[in-house]
Amino acid sequence: MIVIVLSLLSVGVFSYVQSSRALDRQVKQYMEQMIDSANYQTDIYLQAYELLSNSFSSNSDVRSFMEIKRNDAYEYYEYSDKIKKFALASVESIVTLYKQLNMIYVVGQHGRSVIYENQNLLNFDPILVQEKYANLMNSTPSDGRIVLLNMSIRPVDQGSVVTMARKVRGPSYGDDRGVVAIEIKLAELAKIWSRVSLGKAGFFFIIDDAGNYIYPPSMGERKPSDELASLVLASGNQTFLHKYNGEQRMYVSRKSGYSDWNLVASMPVEELRRPADTIRTTTISVGLVTLAIALWLASRFGRSIIAPIRGLKESMRETEKGNWQYIDEIGRTDEIGGLIHSYNLMVTRLSDMIERVYEAELDQQKNALELGESKLERQRAEFQSLQLQINPHFLYNTLETINCYAIVQNSSEITEMVEAMAFMLRYSVQTNLEEITVANELNHVRNYMIILQHRTGSDFEIHVAVPPSLLLEKMVRLTLQPVIENIFQHAFPDGVEDHHYICINARKEDGLFQVYVEDNGAGMKPERLAELRKKLEMNRLAEPDEIEGAKRGGIGLMNVHRRIQMVFGEAYGLSIDSEWGKGTCMTMTMPEMDRSKMRGKDGYSEA
Repeated sequence: MIVIVLSLLSVGVFSYVQSSRALDRQVKQYMEQMIDSANYQTDIYLQAYELLSNSFSSNSDVRSFMEIKRNDAYEYYEYSDKIKKFALASVESIVTLYKQLNMIYVVGQHGRSVIYENQNLLNFDPILVQEKYANLMNSTPSDGRIVLLNMSIRPVDQGSVVTMARKVRGPSYGDDRGVVAIEIKLAELAKIWSRVSLGKAGFFFIIDDAGNYIYPPSMGERKPSDELASLVLASGNQTFLHKYNGEQRMYVSRKSGYSDWNLVASMPVEELRRPADTIRTTTISVGLVTLAIALWLASRFGRSIIAPIRGLKESMRETEKGNWQYIDEIGRTDEIGGLIHSYNLMVTRLSDMIERVYEAELDQQKNALELGESKLERQRAEFQSLQLQINPHFLYNTLETINCYAIVQNSSEITEMVEAMAFMLRYSVQTNLEEITVANELNHVRNYMIILQHRTGSDFEIHVAVPPSLLLEKMVRLTLQPVIENIFQHAFPDGVEDHHYICINARKEDGLFQVYVEDNGAGMKPERLAELRKKLEMNRLAEPDEIEGAKRGGIGLMNVHRRIQMVFGEAYGLSIDSEWGKGTCMTMTMPEMDRSKMRGKDGYSEA
């Protein structure tokens, strides 16, 4: 056992540790590949809009629009119309932009703006642009680079779009004269990110360099630069662990060199460890099964060696007492077989010598012959009695052998029946009437039901309503199963149907402990109930002539009643209440045992 346990423990621990590390590396690599792919696709996606932004910022009409006077309505209308037509042509030339574009707007320092709304059905007030113009100018770099802003000029679109903005100079390439901004729908951009498969509990989000949450919209409700955002910005491209909503999670972050966004993938550590936990559970399960099989084989092998030696030892002790005991050699040719053969030869020679002495004495003591024969008959009777006690054990061992063959043949039905029969036989071999627990009797009934269900081919369940606190109460051995057997034989003459039931319950009342069994079967006629109660009042076991001429059910109940009295006294026993056509209730009444005294009797402390 030490060798097996050490081997399994070392292999199991080593396999679990190594597999856990390998899985961690694979999961981390997988998440990094997914986030790198999403980052790459996002950059490609945004570059298409950068080209659109470049075409607007370099368009002559856009640059000329930046130079018009604030109150020149004609030039505003002319350039506004040209810019919108240019925007329409640009969008229609690229089909993918048509779906993903929300709007394009050009805002000048003079306060005038041109807005191209793509697929928007709501009316829009251009004055709203003027209110946010200062914010746009402050947030957009002066070197002409684009910037991605988490904002929208229309409140209804806030949180659902991202704005790509860049400053535009006038035709003279002087100071910055305005801003060209493109609003991109996050819902379309999210289709790229939705391909990031992170399991059921994983999620993906994006924050910008200011700690603002860009995606998903639900994350946008968090405060900018909170603890999670700060950790992402501080980690750079490193993996880290952090608790989110009370759950330990792994975060893999990648910063886009194009958009300055931080793309982050997150998965629960528990989910990442699940394959390793499965390996650990499998290793433990296989190890325990292997250990059990190895111990069983070792036990069988050990018994095959030790059992004959113990048998030889016991036989020699009996021989010392003058009881000649022969040991079956069972065809053994090893050293133990030779030892058994020598022992049998010795016993044979000793018995022959003693037999010769007896023969010489018998010639001189004819009067003692009859006494000797009588004693021999008595010894034979005792020997037969011992054989009758041994036979159940032999039958139990035979059932165990049948069970082994059934397991080898993968016959679960035979295995279940043989195991149940073996347990019942072992339980029945103990013929003393000592007190046992209610749980033991219920287990005996369960084994009986297993055999009965296989014999009849029908399923029937017994409802056990015994409170858990009463399962360790004392009662008489082999009293509950005969009552159940009597119910199946007599309560359901037409067979067990769906509406039939048998209920076992127990209670304590007025210093008495009662176990009662109730059914809704055929019940008893008044004359039959009176006859059975009269037999119970006689307070005796059934006689052999009664067993031959009476139904077994009544005999079983009488013996149950009498055996309870033999253990606890005449004041206790079995009582029956029944009503014809409605069912029967059988109550076994016993004294309530003092649990503290029982503990003291068994050697346990009162505490």
